[in-house]
Amino acid sequence: MSTADRLIESTRELLWERGYVGTSPKAILERAGAGQGSMYHHFRGKPDLALAAIRRTAEEMRATAAGVLDGPGTPYERIEAYLRRERDVLRGCPVGRLTMDPDVIASDELRAPVDETLDWLRERLAGIVEEGKEQGRFAAGFDGESIAATIVATVQGGYVLARASGSPAAFDAAVRGLLSLLAPHETTPAP
Repeated sequence: MSTADRLIESTRELLWERGYVGTSPKAILERAGAGQGSMYHHFRGKPDLALAAIRRTAEEMRATAAGVLDGPGTPYERIEAYLRRERDVLRGCPVGRLTMDPDVIASDELRAPVDETLDWLRERLAGIVEEGKEQGRFAAGFDGESIAATIVATVQGGYVLARASGSPAAFDAAVRGLLSLLAPHETTPAP
């Protein structure tokens, strides 16, 4: 791995663990095993390096989500696979956690990859919900954008609740609840 890649990976980890303010250039260099001048050789400074790290984190999240959402199965099964995919629930979402970082949110440049990723995820999920409606697998009254926003909110909120309780049980309960609301229900004719 190149020095630039080690710096980006170290910054990604530190942003996830400590946030932007808590991620010092010294900590980045120590974690990357890089010399003092290497950050400024490859990047204009901490904001430039943080942007590269946030972009890489966002790209990785989109690729992971796409791998599940574009997979086989009915629309419900693909949403279920996304919700139940393996996650480090107690660490939280590396992209979602950036939304709670005031320095990231205050910077249009740093916030852009976060916004773009969450927008992409909502759009992709909305498309799957609409696909399910067209196939008659979801209720005709479902609004794809609203359901997609609910899915993203459930995942992000589930991370927060799990971290607060120190247990993934809260995340798992939120996922089970949402899936029960989305599950296709067969109606039996009245006798």
